[in-house]
Amino acid sequence: MGARKGRKSFVWICKLLIPISFLAVIIQWSGWLYQVMPLLDPVMRMINLPGAAALPILSGMLIGPYTTIAMISVLPFSLGQMTLIAVFTMVAHSLIIESAIQHRSGIHAAKITLIRIGGAILAVLIVSQFFTNTAQDIVIPDAFTAAVPFIQVLKVWGIETGWLLAKIFGIVMAVMIGLESLKSLGWVENLIKIFRPVMHVLGLSRRAAMLWITAVLFGVLYGGAVIIEEAGRAGLSKGELEDLHISIGINHSMIEDPALYLALGLNAFWLWIPRLVIAIVAVQVFRVVRYLKGKYLQWQTARVE
Repeated sequence: MGARKGRKSFVWICKLLIPISFLAVIIQWSGWLYQVMPLLDPVMRMINLPGAAALPILSGMLIGPYTTIAMISVLPFSLGQMTLIAVFTMVAHSLIIESAIQHRSGIHAAKITLIRIGGAILAVLIVSQFFTNTAQDIVIPDAFTAAVPFIQVLKVWGIETGWLLAKIFGIVMAVMIGLESLKSLGWVENLIKIFRPVMHVLGLSRRAAMLWITAVLFGVLYGGAVIIEEAGRAGLSKGELEDLHISIGINHSMIEDPALYLALGLNAFWLWIPRLVIAIVAVQVFRVVRYLKGKYLQWQTARVE
């Protein structure tokens, strides 16, 4: 049963990922990112980064963290600048694909996209206070912006997408089969009890534990099929499901993503702690907003009566 669900979910992910990733690569190849970079210079300055930081940040937002890492590893960014770019991109990356996944499983795509971008900006503004001269300009080598033959871009995209889909298939099948096995053995409730204190700190329902663990370990993209499949079965209310998506939208893939940036010599503290804190704050803020909205509607109803 788990294998059948895994295959069905994987097909849906393929239908979403292939066209969106191809479109993102076309945008990058077209040179559009380089053209808008000067326009985004004031925005980058506002978050204490040079205009050139728009390149890896936009690439990460459209395509994913691998593109960002490839860029910052060859461009002459300082350690502080790379840290801020990493913090931003780990919160707000692969927005088109991941927002579509989250939209299907409990929160509006536009809402979670804005929350993640806002969370990324806030995290960078806070972390930048611990570094100096992060807004200093860098020189982009001419070779970096040189045109690449489209056939070469297509070949690289095909290989990378094929490898990515293979990883997603393996993870989806393993997690789906694992979940069904845990349910049949009656161990799910025990896991929920173990993670209950963690859920309380995060401001999430204990019933969201399995979905949160999936996103934290595998990310929204790799774990998206599982999240979509299980979201409707977890018994979560609309508010609880939205809280979960706000939390995992900002803070997910806590193993693979930081590990990629650690290889560049970045400090582990900045790769784990800021987005965890921002996720907790964001959930609490939206819970308060939801509470006040409910009270206002009650007042309006009582007033009409």
